[in-house]
Amino acid sequence: MQIGFFDSGIGGITVLHKALKMIPDEDYLYYADSAHVPYGEKSKEEVKDYVFSAVDFMVQKGIKALVVACNTATSAAIEDLRKKYDFPVIGMEPAVKPAVEFVGNSDKRVLVFAT
Repeated sequence: MQIGFFDSGIGGITVLHKALKMIPDEDYLYYADSAHVPYGEKSKEEVKDYVFSAVDFMVQKGIKALVVACNTATSAAIEDLRKKYDFPVIGMEPAVKPAVEFVGNSDKRVLVFAT
């Protein structure tokens, strides 16, 4: 199965690296939309247009699952991506909530880097 990784730049390579370690026998396609970076300055509709254009390209290349490794793209488009495509679509943004729940009331902290 080919798994697509999408990011507005190259930060998602760290997420891809983890996937390569966890499931090394899969095929991967990484799409970095460096032509439109930074996404944080764009409207939600612009971001969605960029994301869907990229994902449509990756679908043509045969992806069977998608990881949206961009917080802005996840917040703008994840619901619509899940409605349009029948394959698993995994977003990064929701990862913050389980991290906060994991540390609970301890003295540990969660650090989030995002655009």
